[in-house]
Amino acid sequence: MEPLETELERARALDVAALADAIERIGFECTRCGACCKASEVDGDEADGEDAETEPHTATVQPEEVRRLQAAGEEEYDWRDVARPMPFGVSEGENGPEGETFEWALQTDDCGDCTFYQEDDDGVGACSVHGDRPLICQTYPFSVALGGTSQPMGEAVDEAGMVRAHECEGLGRDISRTDAEELAAALRERAVRELESAIDVRENYEPANPDQGVVVHDSEGAKRPDGTPVE
Repeated sequence: MEPLETELERARALDVAALADAIERIGFECTRCGACCKASEVDGDEADGEDAETEPHTATVQPEEVRRLQAAGEEEYDWRDVARPMPFGVSEGENGPEGETFEWALQTDDCGDCTFYQEDDDGVGACSVHGDRPLICQTYPFSVALGGTSQPMGEAVDEAGMVRAHECEGLGRDISRTDAEELAAALRERAVRELESAIDVRENYEPANPDQGVVVHDSEGAKRPDGTPVE
C-alpha cells in the first residue's frame, strides 16, 4: 500500500475533466429514492417490512462540515444533533459506551435514517440541509480508487478509470457535462480532504485512557462525543 502522502499527491493531481469523463460513461441521475440516506437492511435478512433487521445510516463527516451543519438551521444545532462517533471501535462497557474511533458519522434518528433526511407523503426524499451537505453526500454514489479514501455503502458495482460507482438505482442514467464536472470537482476535493484528515489523525494520535469512555480521534485531535476536546 502506498504511503498516505503519496496518495495525497495523486489526489491533488486528479484531472477533473478525466473524472467527469468517467462519470459520464457510467451515468447517474439522482432519483430521490432516499436509499443513501436511510437505514439499510442487513444482508441475508429475509424478514420484510418493520420486522427486517437494519443497520443505521453511516456517512463520514469532517469536523468543519459538522460546524457548517450546526449553523445550517434556523437555530444552531448542538454537535450531537449533527454527528455521532463512528461506531467502529466503540463497544458497550460496564459504565456505558467506551473505546476509540477515528471518524465522525452523521447523526441518525430513531429509525436509523440520517437526521437531515425528509420524505413527503409520496415517498420522495430530500435533504433538509442540501446546500450544506458533506462531501460524501455530494459525491454519492461515486468514490475514487485511492488508498486512504472511503468507499461509501460497500464495494463498487461499476468503475471507469479511477472512478468507482456504488450501489444506487440512479446509475446508468444520462448526466449533463456540467453536472458531471461539478460532481467530479467535489469528488477530487473529497479525496484530498479524506487523505489530509487521515494524515492529521496519524500525526496527532495518542492512545486514550480507557476511563475516558468514547474518544473520537479526528483531524483536529481527540474529542469527546459532544465535540469538545479531550484534555
